[in-house]
Amino acid sequence: MQVNITFRQMDAKDPIKDYVKQKVNKVKKFIPEPVTASVVLSTERFRQLCDVTITSQGKTYKGSESSEDMFSSIDKVMDKIERQLRERKSR
Repeated sequence: MQVNITFRQMDAKDPIKDYVKQKVNKVKKFIPEPVTASVVLSTERFRQLCDVTITSQGKTYKGSESSEDMFSSIDKVMDKIERQLRERKSR
């Protein structure tokens, strides 16, 4: 799984990178390889934004969330992506 992390208007910190990689690797069990994940983390005033795009076998799953804490934004958006993947798998 290839994970691309982009930081906008904030410093790139290793704990956040590790947390994102851990969360993205959890959804790997729902989709077949090869998987490409693109994560954009940004800050706007007091909001912490997280945009995730996961592509696998020509299908794209997208999610976006914002909150006051970056870790909770990551959790919320990965819950959205996981929900999309479960719906696709149940069909």
